[in-house]
Amino acid sequence: MNRLFTALFVLGLAQAAFAVQTDTYGWEESFTVLGISGNGVATLEYTSPVHGGSQSLEFIETPLGGTPQAYTCWVKDLSDGDTVAASFYVYDDTPSASPSGRIWAHWNDDPVDPTVNSGSAGGNDEYSAGTGWSLLSWEWTVSDGHVGLMIEARIYSSTEFDTIWIDDMTVEVPDGATIVWPNIPVALQRQTWAEIKATF
Repeated sequence: MNRLFTALFVLGLAQAAFAVQTDTYGWEESFTVLGISGNGVATLEYTSPVHGGSQSLEFIETPLGGTPQAYTCWVKDLSDGDTVAASFYVYDDTPSASPSGRIWAHWNDDPVDPTVNSGSAGGNDEYSAGTGWSLLSWEWTVSDGHVGLMIEARIYSSTEFDTIWIDDMTVEVPDGATIVWPNIPVALQRQTWAEIKATF
């Protein structure tokens, strides 16, 4: 009986060591992104295309230049050896041409500032398919003492105002990690380009 109890206890500890938490975000409220790097503008789309629910994140490159990155989710309180898995749907309708989307990330080891970049964490080599909605995903393993990971949606464009849409993001992190979703409110209304540019 003692051996059975010990075996069950050890099994329970092993399961606890690998416990994960999963969370999702679908841009259903008045929030866009945690930050932007490069020439990008993030707004909410609430007509079409939308993958799930009634809204998606619209990410526009303007002016043309570089590789704009929208910071979509920040995972904090990580330790070496932890894994973070993430996925989101990207919409573009230009097969084998720009614009395209990609899932990527960088380390952010600052406890409070979402704009800090502590080095590239890499990401998936695949781009959105250009045939409507496609699912992009990647898994990162924490190393070198990093404690935070900022997950990005990247846009690759060939002309100004190229646009992709992002929706239905899922992250899976170890228990004890903290998931921070976008917290920048925007008005739920159509805006002119002049109004959008004036916000940034």
